[in-house]
Amino acid sequence: MTELQNAAKAAATRPRIQPAEEGDDRPLSVSARLGRLQFHQSGKFRVLQLADIQDGPKVSKDTVKLIEASLDATRPDIVIFTGNQIAGYDPAYAQTTRKRRWSAAAGISSRTASSKSSEASERFEAALERTCASVRATVEQLVRPLADRGIPWAVTFGNHDFQCGLSNAEIESICREFPGCVNPEPTGGESGLGGANSANSANSEGSMDSAEAAGFVQLRAESYLPNQRVFACEPGTFALPVADVDHTMSVLGLVLLDSGDYARSGGYGSPSAAALQFLADMPKAMRAQSQEIGRSQEPAVPCMVFQHFPVQQYYQLLKPAAANAARAIEGYRNFAGKHYVLDEEKTLPGSYLGEGVSCPDADSGEFAILEQHDYFAISAGHDHRNAFVGTVPVSREMASADAQTAASPGKVGGLMMIASPTSGFGSYGPVPQKRAARLIEFDIRHPYEPRTQLLEYGELVGKPSAGKAYAYGMTSESKPESEGVDLLHRPTWWSKLLTWLRKK
Repeated sequence: MTELQNAAKAAATRPRIQPAEEGDDRPLSVSARLGRLQFHQSGKFRVLQLADIQDGPKVSKDTVKLIEASLDATRPDIVIFTGNQIAGYDPAYAQTTRKRRWSAAAGISSRTASSKSSEASERFEAALERTCASVRATVEQLVRPLADRGIPWAVTFGNHDFQCGLSNAEIESICREFPGCVNPEPTGGESGLGGANSANSANSEGSMDSAEAAGFVQLRAESYLPNQRVFACEPGTFALPVADVDHTMSVLGLVLLDSGDYARSGGYGSPSAAALQFLADMPKAMRAQSQEIGRSQEPAVPCMVFQHFPVQQYYQLLKPAAANAARAIEGYRNFAGKHYVLDEEKTLPGSYLGEGVSCPDADSGEFAILEQHDYFAISAGHDHRNAFVGTVPVSREMASADAQTAASPGKVGGLMMIASPTSGFGSYGPVPQKRAARLIEFDIRHPYEPRTQLLEYGELVGKPSAGKAYAYGMTSESKPESEGVDLLHRPTWWSKLLTWLRKK
Protein backbone atom coordinates (compact mmCIF):
# COMPACT_ATOMS: atom_id res chain seq x y z
CA MET A 1 0.00 0.00 0.00
CA THR A 2 1.42 3.40 -0.97
CA GLU A 3 1.86 6.31 1.43
CA LEU A 4 -0.99 8.12 -0.33
CA GLN A 5 -3.29 5.13 0.10
CA ASN A 6 -2.27 4.86 3.74
CA ALA A 7 -3.10 8.52 4.29
CA ALA A 8 -6.48 8.14 2.60
CA LYS A 9 -7.32 5.07 4.70
CA ALA A 10 -6.27 6.82 7.90
CA ALA A 11 -8.39 9.86 7.05
CA ALA A 12 -11.44 7.64 6.52
CA THR A 13 -11.15 6.28 10.07
CA ARG A 14 -10.85 9.69 11.71
CA PRO A 15 -13.79 11.65 13.08
CA ARG A 16 -14.20 15.13 11.70
CA ILE A 17 -13.36 17.88 14.19
CA GLN A 18 -14.09 21.56 14.07
CA PRO A 19 -13.32 24.49 16.37
CA ALA A 20 -15.74 25.73 19.00
CA GLU A 21 -18.04 28.60 18.11
CA GLU A 22 -17.30 31.98 19.64
CA GLY A 23 -19.98 33.65 21.72
CA ASP A 24 -21.72 30.40 22.71
CA ASP A 25 -21.67 30.30 26.52
CA ARG A 26 -23.53 26.99 26.80
CA PRO A 27 -21.57 23.94 28.04
CA LEU A 28 -19.28 22.71 25.31
CA SER A 29 -20.47 19.16 26.05
CA VAL A 30 -23.81 18.42 24.38
CA SER A 31 -24.46 15.76 27.01
CA ALA A 32 -23.96 18.39 29.74
CA ARG A 33 -26.65 20.49 28.06
CA LEU A 34 -28.97 17.47 28.17
CA GLY A 35 -28.02 16.50 31.72
CA ARG A 36 -27.08 12.93 30.75
CA LEU A 37 -24.80 11.02 28.39
CA GLN A 38 -26.73 10.76 25.14
CA PHE A 39 -26.18 10.65 21.39
CA HIS A 40 -26.69 14.04 19.71
CA GLN A 41 -29.29 14.81 17.06
CA SER A 42 -26.40 14.50 14.63
CA GLY A 43 -26.11 10.85 15.64
CA LYS A 44 -22.69 11.31 17.23
CA PHE A 45 -21.28 10.85 20.74
CA ARG A 46 -17.71 11.77 21.67
CA VAL A 47 -15.23 10.72 24.35
CA LEU A 48 -11.85 12.40 24.86
CA GLN A 49 -9.24 10.20 26.56
CA LEU A 50 -6.32 11.72 28.47
CA ALA A 51 -3.65 9.20 29.44
CA ASP A 52 -0.65 9.32 31.76
CA ILE A 53 -0.41 13.03 32.45
CA GLN A 54 1.77 12.03 35.40
CA ASP A 55 2.82 15.35 36.86
CA GLY A 56 3.41 17.00 40.22
CA PRO A 57 1.66 19.92 41.91
CA LYS A 58 2.88 22.32 39.22
CA VAL A 59 1.46 20.89 36.00
CA SER A 60 3.32 21.68 32.78
CA LYS A 61 1.86 24.61 30.85
CA ASP A 62 2.12 22.55 27.68
CA THR A 63 -0.06 19.83 29.21
CA VAL A 64 -2.74 22.40 29.99
CA LYS A 65 -2.45 23.86 26.48
CA LEU A 66 -2.97 20.41 24.96
CA ILE A 67 -6.05 19.82 27.10
CA GLU A 68 -7.54 23.20 26.21
CA ALA A 69 -6.89 22.84 22.48
CA SER A 70 -8.27 19.28 22.42
CA LEU A 71 -11.47 20.33 24.17
CA ASP A 72 -12.07 23.25 21.83
CA ALA A 73 -11.36 21.18 18.72
CA THR A 74 -13.53 18.17 19.60
CA ARG A 75 -16.31 19.34 21.97
CA PRO A 76 -16.42 15.98 23.76
CA ASP A 77 -19.44 14.76 25.69
CA ILE A 78 -17.15 13.48 28.43
CA VAL A 79 -13.41 13.34 29.19
CA ILE A 80 -11.91 10.16 30.66
CA PHE A 81 -8.57 10.20 32.50
CA THR A 82 -7.16 6.67 32.30
CA GLY A 83 -4.75 6.67 35.23
CA ASN A 84 -1.41 8.07 36.41
CA GLN A 85 -2.67 11.60 36.66
CA ILE A 86 -0.51 11.98 39.77
CA ALA A 87 3.26 11.46 39.71
CA GLY A 88 3.32 9.89 43.16
CA TYR A 89 7.12 9.86 43.17
CA ASP A 90 7.35 13.67 42.78
CA PRO A 91 9.59 15.38 45.40
CA ALA A 92 6.51 17.19 46.71
CA TYR A 93 5.40 13.86 48.23
CA ALA A 94 8.79 12.94 49.72
CA GLN A 95 7.42 12.58 53.26
CA THR A 96 4.48 10.38 52.34
CA THR A 97 5.47 8.55 49.17
CA ARG A 98 5.49 4.76 49.09
CA LYS A 99 6.81 2.59 46.29
CA ARG A 100 4.27 -0.19 46.82
CA ARG A 101 0.83 -0.18 48.36
CA TRP A 102 1.91 -2.62 51.04
CA SER A 103 5.08 -0.69 52.00
CA ALA A 104 5.40 2.08 54.57
CA ALA A 105 5.54 5.70 53.54
CA ALA A 106 9.03 7.13 53.00
CA GLY A 107 8.62 9.53 55.91
CA ILE A 108 8.05 6.69 58.38
CA SER A 109 11.08 4.76 59.54
CA SER A 110 10.60 1.35 61.11
CA ARG A 111 11.40 2.91 64.47
CA THR A 112 8.89 5.72 63.95
CA ALA A 113 6.24 3.33 62.62
CA SER A 114 6.43 1.22 65.78
CA SER A 115 6.62 4.23 68.06
CA LYS A 116 3.57 5.54 69.87
CA SER A 117 4.98 9.02 69.87
CA SER A 118 2.18 11.48 69.30
CA GLU A 119 4.73 13.98 67.99
CA ALA A 120 5.82 11.63 65.19
CA SER A 121 2.20 10.90 64.39
CA GLU A 122 1.38 14.59 64.21
CA ARG A 123 4.32 15.23 61.88
CA PHE A 124 3.16 12.52 59.53
CA GLU A 125 -0.44 13.76 59.62
CA ALA A 126 0.82 17.23 58.73
CA ALA A 127 2.78 15.73 55.81
CA LEU A 128 -0.38 13.95 54.63
CA GLU A 129 -2.24 17.26 54.73
CA ARG A 130 0.44 18.80 52.52
CA THR A 131 0.16 15.83 50.15
CA CYS A 132 -3.62 16.30 49.96
CA ALA A 133 -3.08 19.96 49.13
CA SER A 134 -0.55 19.08 46.42
CA VAL A 135 -2.83 16.46 44.85
CA ARG A 136 -5.70 18.93 44.99
CA ALA A 137 -3.50 21.47 43.17
CA THR A 138 -2.70 18.97 40.41
CA VAL A 139 -6.35 18.00 39.93
CA GLU A 140 -7.42 21.65 39.91
CA GLN A 141 -5.00 22.52 37.11
CA LEU A 142 -6.02 19.49 35.04
CA VAL A 143 -9.78 20.02 35.28
CA ARG A 144 -9.98 23.82 35.26
CA PRO A 145 -10.17 23.85 31.42
CA LEU A 146 -13.04 21.33 31.63
CA ALA A 147 -14.92 23.35 34.25
CA ASP A 148 -14.49 26.52 32.20
CA ARG A 149 -16.16 24.75 29.26
CA GLY A 150 -18.82 22.78 31.14
CA ILE A 151 -17.48 19.33 30.27
CA PRO A 152 -18.03 16.35 32.61
CA TRP A 153 -15.12 14.06 33.35
CA ALA A 154 -14.32 10.70 34.90
CA VAL A 155 -11.14 9.23 36.33
CA THR A 156 -9.62 5.85 37.00
CA PHE A 157 -6.19 5.06 38.43
CA GLY A 158 -2.79 3.69 37.48
CA ASN A 159 0.34 2.47 39.21
CA HIS A 160 1.74 5.86 40.26
CA ASP A 161 -1.28 7.73 41.67
CA PHE A 162 -1.26 5.98 45.06
CA GLN A 163 2.51 6.42 45.42
CA CYS A 164 1.92 9.95 46.70
CA GLY A 165 0.75 8.37 49.96
CA LEU A 166 -3.01 8.63 49.46
CA SER A 167 -5.29 5.73 48.60
CA ASN A 168 -7.26 5.74 45.37
CA ALA A 169 -10.39 6.32 47.45
CA GLU A 170 -8.84 9.44 48.99
CA ILE A 171 -7.70 10.75 45.60
CA GLU A 172 -11.14 10.06 44.15
CA SER A 173 -12.73 11.96 47.04
CA ILE A 174 -10.54 14.96 46.19
CA CYS A 175 -11.62 14.68 42.54
CA ARG A 176 -15.29 14.83 43.57
CA GLU A 177 -14.64 18.23 45.14
CA PHE A 178 -14.37 19.70 41.63
CA PRO A 179 -17.29 20.43 39.30
CA GLY A 180 -17.87 17.99 36.46
CA CYS A 181 -16.54 14.86 38.19
CA VAL A 182 -18.86 11.92 37.58
CA ASN A 183 -17.06 9.42 39.83
CA PRO A 184 -19.70 8.06 42.21
CA GLU A 185 -19.43 7.16 45.86
CA PRO A 186 -18.57 3.43 45.91
CA THR A 187 -21.48 1.21 46.94
CA GLY A 188 -19.44 -1.16 49.05
CA GLY A 189 -21.42 -4.14 47.80
CA GLU A 190 -19.58 -7.46 47.85
CA SER A 191 -20.46 -8.28 44.26
CA GLY A 192 -19.58 -4.81 43.01
CA LEU A 193 -23.22 -4.31 42.03
CA GLY A 194 -24.72 -3.46 45.37
CA GLY A 195 -25.02 -7.04 46.58
CA ALA A 196 -25.16 -10.63 45.45
CA ASN A 197 -27.49 -11.52 42.60
CA SER A 198 -28.47 -7.88 42.28
CA ALA A 199 -28.52 -7.95 38.48
CA ASN A 200 -30.95 -10.86 38.52
CA SER A 201 -33.20 -9.20 41.06
CA ALA A 202 -33.28 -6.03 38.97
CA ASN A 203 -34.27 -8.03 35.91
CA SER A 204 -37.14 -9.71 37.71
CA GLU A 205 -38.90 -6.48 38.62
CA GLY A 206 -37.93 -3.75 36.17
CA SER A 207 -38.76 -1.03 38.69
CA MET A 208 -36.76 1.88 40.10
CA ASP A 209 -36.31 0.05 43.40
CA SER A 210 -34.90 -3.02 41.70
CA ALA A 211 -32.70 -0.82 39.50
CA GLU A 212 -31.15 0.78 42.58
CA ALA A 213 -30.51 -2.74 43.89
CA ALA A 214 -28.46 -3.30 40.75
CA GLY A 215 -25.94 -0.78 42.02
CA PHE A 216 -26.61 2.41 40.10
CA VAL A 217 -27.14 5.82 41.59
CA GLN A 218 -28.05 9.29 40.39
CA LEU A 219 -25.20 11.75 39.95
CA ARG A 220 -24.90 15.08 41.73
CA ALA A 221 -25.85 18.30 39.97
CA GLU A 222 -22.19 19.37 40.24
CA SER A 223 -21.28 16.56 37.84
CA TYR A 224 -23.03 18.47 35.00
CA LEU A 225 -25.06 15.28 34.44
CA PRO A 226 -27.86 15.41 37.06
CA ASN A 227 -30.05 13.01 35.03
CA GLN A 228 -27.29 10.46 34.51
CA ARG A 229 -27.29 7.10 36.26
CA VAL A 230 -24.02 5.42 37.10
CA PHE A 231 -23.22 1.88 38.22
CA ALA A 232 -20.77 1.97 41.14
CA CYS A 233 -18.28 -0.65 42.28
CA GLU A 234 -15.11 0.67 43.93
CA PRO A 235 -12.78 3.66 43.50
CA GLY A 236 -11.94 4.03 39.82
CA THR A 237 -14.34 1.26 38.78
CA PHE A 238 -17.82 2.23 37.61
CA ALA A 239 -19.98 2.34 34.50
CA LEU A 240 -21.99 4.95 32.61
CA PRO A 241 -24.81 4.02 30.20
CA VAL A 242 -25.18 6.17 27.06
CA ALA A 243 -28.71 6.70 25.72
CA ASP A 244 -29.89 6.96 22.13
CA VAL A 245 -30.92 10.24 20.52
CA ASP A 246 -34.48 10.08 21.90
CA HIS A 247 -33.49 8.70 25.31
CA THR A 248 -35.59 5.58 24.79
CA MET A 249 -32.86 3.00 25.50
CA SER A 250 -29.21 2.59 26.42
CA VAL A 251 -27.17 2.07 23.26
CA LEU A 252 -23.81 1.38 24.87
CA GLY A 253 -21.95 1.55 28.16
CA LEU A 254 -18.67 3.19 29.15
CA VAL A 255 -16.94 1.14 31.85
CA LEU A 256 -13.97 2.53 33.78
CA LEU A 257 -11.84 -0.16 35.41
CA ASP A 258 -9.13 0.22 38.04
CA SER A 259 -6.67 -2.25 36.49
CA GLY A 260 -4.45 -2.42 39.60
CA ASP A 261 -0.90 -1.29 40.35
CA TYR A 262 1.79 -3.79 41.40
CA ALA A 263 1.90 -7.51 42.18
CA ARG A 264 3.75 -8.82 45.22
CA SER A 265 5.32 -11.46 42.99
CA GLY A 266 6.80 -8.74 40.78
CA GLY A 267 5.64 -6.79 37.76
CA TYR A 268 2.31 -5.10 37.49
CA GLY A 269 -0.91 -6.06 39.24
CA SER A 270 -4.42 -6.89 38.10
CA PRO A 271 -7.97 -5.69 38.76
CA SER A 272 -9.54 -6.81 42.02
CA ALA A 273 -11.90 -9.79 42.07
CA ALA A 274 -14.80 -7.40 42.70
CA ALA A 275 -13.82 -5.27 39.72
CA LEU A 276 -13.59 -8.29 37.41
CA GLN A 277 -17.01 -9.50 38.58
CA PHE A 278 -18.36 -6.02 37.98
CA LEU A 279 -16.89 -6.08 34.46
CA ALA A 280 -18.60 -9.39 33.73
CA ASP A 281 -21.95 -8.26 35.14
CA MET A 282 -22.18 -4.82 33.55
CA PRO A 283 -23.67 -5.49 30.08
CA LYS A 284 -26.60 -7.44 31.50
CA ALA A 285 -27.00 -5.12 34.48
CA MET A 286 -27.32 -2.18 32.08
CA ARG A 287 -29.96 -4.15 30.25
CA ALA A 288 -32.30 -3.84 33.25
CA GLN A 289 -31.81 -0.07 33.32
CA SER A 290 -32.41 0.15 29.57
CA GLN A 291 -35.64 -1.84 29.92
CA GLU A 292 -36.77 0.62 32.55
CA ILE A 293 -36.25 3.56 30.19
CA GLY A 294 -37.72 2.17 26.99
CA ARG A 295 -38.72 -1.44 27.58
CA SER A 296 -35.82 -2.64 25.48
CA GLN A 297 -35.84 -6.39 24.99
CA GLU A 298 -32.11 -6.65 24.29
CA PRO A 299 -30.36 -9.27 26.46
CA ALA A 300 -27.37 -6.99 27.09
CA VAL A 301 -25.95 -3.53 26.41
CA PRO A 302 -22.58 -3.63 24.57
CA CYS A 303 -19.79 -1.87 26.46
CA MET A 304 -16.36 -0.33 26.00
CA VAL A 305 -13.83 -0.40 28.85
CA PHE A 306 -11.26 2.30 29.71
CA GLN A 307 -8.35 1.40 31.98
CA HIS A 308 -4.70 2.04 32.69
CA PHE A 309 -2.86 -1.22 31.99
CA PRO A 310 -3.07 -2.99 28.65
CA VAL A 311 -3.85 -6.72 28.85
CA GLN A 312 -1.45 -9.39 27.59
CA GLN A 313 -3.57 -9.94 24.49
CA TYR A 314 -2.39 -6.59 23.10
CA TYR A 315 0.58 -8.61 21.87
CA GLN A 316 -1.84 -10.23 19.38
CA LEU A 317 -1.65 -6.96 17.46
CA LEU A 318 2.12 -7.38 17.10
CA LYS A 319 4.18 -9.88 15.16
CA PRO A 320 7.64 -11.28 15.96
CA ALA A 321 10.59 -9.64 14.22
CA ALA A 322 14.36 -9.85 14.17
CA ALA A 323 16.10 -7.72 16.77
CA ASN A 324 17.71 -5.63 14.04
CA ALA A 325 14.52 -5.21 12.01
CA ALA A 326 13.28 -1.68 11.36
CA ARG A 327 11.17 -0.35 14.25
CA ALA A 328 11.52 -3.63 16.19
CA ILE A 329 10.88 -3.31 19.94
CA GLU A 330 11.75 -5.81 22.66
CA GLY A 331 8.85 -7.26 24.63
CA TYR A 332 8.28 -6.74 28.34
CA ARG A 333 9.02 -9.26 31.14
CA ASN A 334 7.23 -12.46 30.02
CA PHE A 335 7.80 -11.31 26.45
CA ALA A 336 11.40 -10.15 26.98
CA GLY A 337 14.07 -11.58 24.72
CA LYS A 338 11.74 -11.38 21.72
CA HIS A 339 11.28 -8.43 19.41
CA TYR A 340 8.08 -7.22 17.80
CA VAL A 341 6.68 -4.84 15.23
CA LEU A 342 3.08 -3.81 14.63
CA ASP A 343 1.07 -6.22 12.51
CA GLU A 344 -0.11 -3.90 9.75
CA GLU A 345 -2.90 -6.31 8.79
CA LYS A 346 -4.45 -5.92 12.23
CA THR A 347 -3.69 -2.27 13.06
CA LEU A 348 -4.83 1.00 11.54
CA PRO A 349 -2.53 3.28 9.52
CA GLY A 350 -0.82 5.87 11.66
CA SER A 351 -0.27 3.44 14.54
CA TYR A 352 3.19 3.26 16.09
CA LEU A 353 5.01 1.08 18.62
CA GLY A 354 7.61 2.85 20.75
CA GLU A 355 8.09 0.40 23.63
CA GLY A 356 7.15 -3.13 24.66
CA VAL A 357 3.56 -3.57 25.82
CA SER A 358 3.97 -3.38 29.62
CA CYS A 359 1.22 -5.69 30.80
CA PRO A 360 0.86 -7.69 34.03
CA ASP A 361 2.67 -11.02 34.22
CA ALA A 362 -0.46 -12.92 35.22
CA ASP A 363 -3.51 -13.21 33.01
CA SER A 364 -6.34 -12.13 35.30
CA GLY A 365 -9.01 -13.49 32.97
CA GLU A 366 -10.07 -10.00 31.93
CA PHE A 367 -9.72 -10.68 28.22
CA ALA A 368 -11.94 -13.76 28.52
CA ILE A 369 -14.57 -11.58 30.19
CA LEU A 370 -14.38 -9.04 27.37
CA GLU A 371 -14.72 -11.88 24.84
CA GLN A 372 -17.75 -13.47 26.45
CA HIS A 373 -19.68 -10.56 27.93
CA ASP A 374 -20.59 -8.13 25.15
CA TYR A 375 -17.57 -5.84 25.05
CA PHE A 376 -16.62 -4.35 21.70
CA ALA A 377 -13.55 -2.27 22.65
CA ILE A 378 -10.86 -1.63 25.27
CA SER A 379 -8.70 1.50 25.54
CA ALA A 380 -5.60 1.65 27.73
CA GLY A 381 -2.68 3.96 28.44
CA HIS A 382 0.40 3.22 30.58
CA ASP A 383 2.89 2.79 27.73
CA HIS A 384 3.74 6.43 27.05
CA ARG A 385 5.32 5.81 23.67
CA ASN A 386 2.70 3.51 22.15
CA ALA A 387 -0.17 4.69 19.96
CA PHE A 388 -1.94 2.02 17.98
CA VAL A 389 -5.44 0.78 17.22
CA GLY A 390 -6.26 -2.71 16.06
CA THR A 391 -8.80 -5.49 16.20
CA VAL A 392 -8.37 -9.06 17.37
CA PRO A 393 -10.91 -11.80 16.55
CA VAL A 394 -13.27 -13.01 19.26
CA SER A 395 -15.26 -16.22 19.25
CA ARG A 396 -18.65 -15.23 20.51
CA GLU A 397 -22.04 -14.19 19.26
CA MET A 398 -22.97 -10.83 20.67
CA ALA A 399 -26.41 -10.84 22.22
CA SER A 400 -27.03 -7.15 21.51
CA ALA A 401 -27.60 -5.61 18.15
CA ASP A 402 -26.82 -2.46 16.26
CA ALA A 403 -29.10 0.46 17.07
CA GLN A 404 -30.98 0.15 13.77
CA THR A 405 -31.38 -3.65 13.91
CA ALA A 406 -32.14 -4.17 17.56
CA ALA A 407 -34.60 -6.95 16.84
CA SER A 408 -31.96 -9.40 15.65
CA PRO A 409 -28.66 -10.50 17.23
CA GLY A 410 -25.51 -8.87 15.85
CA LYS A 411 -22.29 -10.65 15.05
CA VAL A 412 -19.18 -8.82 16.19
CA GLY A 413 -16.11 -9.78 14.26
CA GLY A 414 -13.53 -8.70 16.82
CA LEU A 415 -12.51 -6.67 19.84
CA MET A 416 -11.04 -3.23 19.15
CA MET A 417 -7.91 -2.63 21.22
CA ILE A 418 -6.54 0.90 21.62
CA ALA A 419 -3.20 2.05 23.05
CA SER A 420 -2.81 5.76 23.77
CA PRO A 421 0.40 7.75 24.37
CA THR A 422 0.97 10.18 27.21
CA SER A 423 -1.02 13.40 27.20
CA GLY A 424 1.44 15.06 29.57
CA PHE A 425 4.82 16.76 29.54
CA GLY A 426 5.93 15.72 33.02
CA SER A 427 7.46 12.34 32.21
CA TYR A 428 8.95 10.23 29.41
CA GLY A 429 7.17 9.75 26.12
CA PRO A 430 7.41 10.43 22.40
CA VAL A 431 8.89 13.68 21.12
CA PRO A 432 6.97 16.63 22.58
CA GLN A 433 5.07 17.35 19.36
CA LYS A 434 3.63 13.79 19.48
CA ARG A 435 2.15 14.06 22.99
CA ALA A 436 -1.54 13.65 22.37
CA ALA A 437 -5.12 13.28 23.56
CA ARG A 438 -7.32 10.64 21.92
CA LEU A 439 -10.76 11.34 20.49
CA ILE A 440 -13.18 8.40 20.22
CA GLU A 441 -16.34 9.11 18.24
CA PHE A 442 -19.40 6.85 18.17
CA ASP A 443 -21.99 6.94 15.39
CA ILE A 444 -25.57 5.81 16.14
CA ARG A 445 -25.67 4.02 12.77
CA HIS A 446 -22.83 1.69 13.84
CA PRO A 447 -22.21 2.44 17.52
CA TYR A 448 -19.91 -0.54 18.11
CA GLU A 449 -17.43 0.51 15.45
CA PRO A 450 -16.12 3.82 16.83
CA ARG A 451 -13.65 5.99 14.94
CA THR A 452 -10.63 7.37 16.75
CA GLN A 453 -8.04 10.04 16.19
CA LEU A 454 -4.93 11.23 18.00
CA LEU A 455 -4.89 14.98 18.67
CA GLU A 456 -1.19 15.73 18.73
CA TYR A 457 0.33 18.78 20.35
CA GLY A 458 2.32 19.70 17.26
CA GLU A 459 -0.81 19.84 15.10
CA LEU A 460 -3.15 21.51 17.60
CA VAL A 461 -0.83 23.90 19.43
CA GLY A 462 2.53 24.05 17.68
CA LYS A 463 5.97 24.13 19.23
CA PRO A 464 6.11 23.24 22.95
CA SER A 465 7.11 26.12 25.19
CA ALA A 466 8.96 24.06 27.79
CA GLY A 467 12.07 21.94 27.53
CA LYS A 468 11.08 19.74 30.45
CA ALA A 469 9.66 16.83 28.46
CA TYR A 470 12.16 14.17 27.57
CA ALA A 471 12.22 11.11 25.38
CA TYR A 472 14.67 8.27 25.76
CA GLY A 473 15.16 4.76 24.48
CA MET A 474 13.15 2.09 26.26
CA THR A 475 15.56 -0.83 26.28
CA SER A 476 15.94 -3.88 28.46
CA GLU A 477 18.85 -2.11 30.17
CA SER A 478 16.47 0.38 31.78
CA LYS A 479 14.24 -2.36 33.21
CA PRO A 480 15.00 -3.39 36.80
CA GLU A 481 14.21 -6.96 37.76
CA SER A 482 11.42 -5.99 40.16
CA GLU A 483 9.31 -4.25 37.54
CA GLY A 484 9.71 -3.28 33.91
CA VAL A 485 10.62 0.25 33.00
CA ASP A 486 11.78 2.63 35.70
CA LEU A 487 10.04 5.84 34.71
CA LEU A 488 12.37 7.91 36.85
CA HIS A 489 15.49 6.62 35.14
CA ARG A 490 17.22 8.93 32.71
CA PRO A 491 20.21 7.48 30.87
CA THR A 492 23.68 8.76 31.71
CA TRP A 493 26.00 10.12 29.04
CA TRP A 494 27.89 6.81 29.26
CA SER A 495 24.81 4.69 28.53
CA LYS A 496 23.91 7.03 25.68
CA LEU A 497 27.38 6.51 24.22
CA LEU A 498 27.10 2.72 24.52
CA THR A 499 23.69 2.77 22.82
CA TRP A 500 25.10 4.91 19.99
CA LEU A 501 28.04 2.56 19.51
CA ARG A 502 25.74 -0.49 19.31
CA LYS A 503 23.83 1.14 16.49
CA LYS A 504 27.00 1.63 14.49
